[in-house]
Amino acid sequence: MSGMGDALVLGLGKSGRAVARRLAELMRSGDVRSVTVADAGDSEALRTSATELGELGARVLLGVQELPDHYALCVASPGIPPHSQLMRAARSVCDHVVSEIEFAFQRSGVPWIAVTGTNGKTTTTALITHLLRAGGIVAASVGNIGFAATDALALDDVEVLVAEVSSFQLALTETFQPKVAVLLNITPDHIDWHGSLEAYTADKTRIFANLSGEDLAVIDVDDAGSAPFAESVAAQGVPVARVSRSHRYEGGATSVGGVLTLETEGGPLRLIRADELQIRGAHNVSNALAAAAAANALGVDAVDLREGLRTFEPIEHRLEPVRTVGGVDWYNDSKATNPDAVYQALRAFEGRRLIVLLGGRNKGNDFIPLAEQVARSATAAVLFGESRIELAGAFDGVDMYTVEAVTLHDAVEVAASLAEPGDVVVLSPACASFDEFRSYEHRGDEFKRYVTELAGEER
Repeated sequence: MSGMGDALVLGLGKSGRAVARRLAELMRSGDVRSVTVADAGDSEALRTSATELGELGARVLLGVQELPDHYALCVASPGIPPHSQLMRAARSVCDHVVSEIEFAFQRSGVPWIAVTGTNGKTTTTALITHLLRAGGIVAASVGNIGFAATDALALDDVEVLVAEVSSFQLALTETFQPKVAVLLNITPDHIDWHGSLEAYTADKTRIFANLSGEDLAVIDVDDAGSAPFAESVAAQGVPVARVSRSHRYEGGATSVGGVLTLETEGGPLRLIRADELQIRGAHNVSNALAAAAAANALGVDAVDLREGLRTFEPIEHRLEPVRTVGGVDWYNDSKATNPDAVYQALRAFEGRRLIVLLGGRNKGNDFIPLAEQVARSATAAVLFGESRIELAGAFDGVDMYTVEAVTLHDAVEVAASLAEPGDVVVLSPACASFDEFRSYEHRGDEFKRYVTELAGEER
């Protein structure tokens, strides 16, 4: 790092602030000449962050699209689209543009496990961390979950970092080389950001770019999007653990007679029955298999894997049980921001009468296949938010009862009027939250509050 020169940080989100603080420390030690932070936005919250970073010696530019000076390094936050004016400006004035994950990896002295995929990243990342801790390994979840990776560098006792990494973060990596790289699935998502499914896929699979024969790739081969990469990664000389719920592969992870099993050199390692998992749905069986394979590669034995798999609880906003009101079970799946995530929710409730709440801001997805799948699996759909008219158009061609609602609160009230005892109502919106909420977490929290209000009315 000595002599890095001038550094630029794009974006004042969680990861941007973490990088700016770290660079400010390096500036005080003389390893960085100057630190500039730029954000196209300008809000009260951003101004507060700007003041804090200014006190550390950083120059902060808000509401900008152009950048002064020249910089040796730019660390870009994942929320900055590659086609944005600010990103184009950064590329024109910076020698290197990397993601916060790349920045942290280059300065980390511990092994990493990295998890990517369109869906299931957060659950799998949290589960791997849980399994490592069950095995006595001090692990921390970083990236899109838990700490910003750069902040985790200050955790002295951590032995392994488990990173949830998005396509945004992977797109700007250069040397990133996790000890274990997990690819769960690839389905259309963030097309508005990447420009095409091909570009999205290319960025996702950068997780394997620097792996060697001493690393491990864990790839779900039941998923049509991720399966082809098992062969291409193996051709690089990288060991591959293939995950499948129905087929057994040497060195892989599968379900044998309903029991989660790792195919090890010493023979099949039987773990727990799939129905012992507290997380619902066939997709979570796949996630659990991937997590077990990753943790086992870092030395967690069968006894600790079994205990960890049994004790892991559902993650907030991911098929999270909210409560039962009037005999109706309500679930918060606000993290389901694309159609494929909704399909997983539908499969998790097979055999139950189901009402689905769909809506928010579309991310460039085609809703017609979604409508067809929902019509086969659910009793009714409540369409809300900015995309409700587009969703309604997709449902025009299918035989299913739908109702439109302006806001999520309206949608909850409509769903409550439709639901009967024994039904399930799930918020699984297939859309981003930004039409009405700050984030999917904010949307999920408000949904839970609305359902709690229903319970109060019931009493």
